[in-house]
Order: sequence, then structure tokens, then C-alpha cells
Amino acid sequence: MRPLRKLLTCAALLAAATGAFAQNYPTKPVYLYVSFAAGGPTDTLARNLAQVMGKSLKQQMIVENVVGAGGTIGPTRAAKAAPDGYTVLLHHIGMSTSPALYRNLAFNPLTDFEFIGEVADVPMTLIARGNFPAANFKEFLAYIKANKDKVTFANAGLGAASHLCGLLFMTAIQTEFTTVPYKGTGPAMNDLLGGQVDFMCDQTTNTTGQINGGKVKVYGVTSKTRVPSLPSVPTLDEQGLKGFEVVVWHGLYVPKGTPKQVVDRLNSALQEAVKDADFKASLAKLGAEPVAPSRATPEGLHKRLKAEIDQWGPIIRKAGQYAD
Repeated sequence: MRPLRKLLTCAALLAAATGAFAQNYPTKPVYLYVSFAAGGPTDTLARNLAQVMGKSLKQQMIVENVVGAGGTIGPTRAAKAAPDGYTVLLHHIGMSTSPALYRNLAFNPLTDFEFIGEVADVPMTLIARGNFPAANFKEFLAYIKANKDKVTFANAGLGAASHLCGLLFMTAIQTEFTTVPYKGTGPAMNDLLGGQVDFMCDQTTNTTGQINGGKVKVYGVTSKTRVPSLPSVPTLDEQGLKGFEVVVWHGLYVPKGTPKQVVDRLNSALQEAVKDADFKASLAKLGAEPVAPSRATPEGLHKRLKAEIDQWGPIIRKAGQYAD
């Protein structure tokens, strides 16, 4: 009985230590992993989120860009991090497309993480370099079809939201064109502004300023309704691409095994963020909006992720676009 008593005592001490750790969390800065380059749309959202969540947590939340491989390196590293709440992952719709896109994916989105909650919905815009010849979407569509072997479409890499948007756009117009992958939409935007590529599909968090500043041409938004920050820009749906919709949702994750008390503390900070007036205002200027509090929950994120994996998997496999 003595060995058993010792084992039970050790287990009790470990549980007490874990509980005390969770109650005191956080005692140092929290790292927020972003799977795409600085200056891109997810990075922009992350930096706004880090400010408001950091205030709630009473600790600095440091954004770290862990880029590459279409946004899969960040989740891979996050899944292997210590499950102590000091590594948090912000990722978008790519968490649901990666299982179909990558044959040798190093993480399982559904089983390798604890879920904190959804964060925000971000529509996308179809934009082109400032001197692109088409004056409107009708002319743009005609030009793309007539010059499909010459035009170049920039994206943030295989599996990124911009890649998915381009894939669906090609399917919708029944025309294939040359794609140019980058390590994030920040570098892609730089080349678009410089005229090295012709067009791209990017989140409003990264394009609203460029559009309002007249630096790029815009041909439509990908949501079902117009974006308040771009009221004069029609949707692709109302311009003839019926049913076309790509809204980029974002979620927060931590490594599997993170104590529930820590998950709850992070969720509490997230709940405060999605209700925060300044956070809402900062996103509204970028054409985005926080999710409803009912979606900013572990259960809400898990449900969304599972549904999106089931939705996009067949579409991607049918298109035959894979990476090793």
C-alpha cells in the first residue's frame, strides 16, 4: 500500500501545482504565433488583437511571425510547444484547408490543439495593379479570359486564403491563369504595387488602405453583402458570379494538454476583445468585424473548423491541388 500511497500523494501534489500555475497565469509575456508575414492581413489582425487581449491578461502579448509552407509551419511549431498557455496560435481558414492540401501535414487541426474561440470575419477583395487596363469587373473578366496565358495572380502560398480565393475564382470563371506564390500577402502586395504581378485576392485588412489611397484597382468584394469601409465596391455576387463567397474566419488555438484554467483565462480575454469598442472600431476601418461572443468559444471554434474541413476537402481534392 505504501507505493500506492506515494503515487497518490505525488499525483495530488502535481494537480495542486498545476492548479496553482493556472490560477497565477500569466506571469510573463504570451507569444502569439502568426503563420504569415508581417504586414499581411492576419498579421494586422493579430497586432490589433494582441493589444486588447494583453490589457485583459495584464501581460504583453508578443506577435511572432512563423512563416512558410503556405501557413503550415506556424501550426506545426505551435502544436509542439509547451502546453502552458505562453504559446497561442492565431490562424485563419487555412486550418480547414490544410488537411486536403498537404499529404504529409505535420499536425492535425482537430486533435493537436485546445480551442480558445473564433476571433473575426474578414471579407476579401479582388484587386489589380494600379495601371491594369480594365476599368470595371466586366472588362477585367474579359481581359483575364483573353490573356489567361499572360496574366499573373499573386497569392500567399499554397493553402493561404488568397490561394483559396484564386482557386475558387478560376473555377467560377472556368479559366486558368498563372499563379505566383509568396511567403505571405505582405510581399505579394509589394510586388503588386510595384507592377511585378497583375492581380490578387486579399483580405480587406490588407487592401482597404491601398484601395482608398488609389494605389490599386478594385473589382469587387467576396462577401455576400458590401463592406461598410468600401461602400461603393460591389460584391462579385451582384456582378454576375452568383454564390461566390469567401469570408476568412480566424481562430485562436493552444497546444493540446494546456490546462483548462488557462484555456478559460485566454477565452475570457478573447470574450473581452470581441466586445471591446476600440477593437471593433479598428477592425471596421479595415472592413472586418469581430465575431459574436457566442462564436468566440472553444465549442464554437471546434464546430466551425470541423464544418469547414468537411466543406473544403472535397472541393480541393476535386481541383487536384496538393503539396507534399
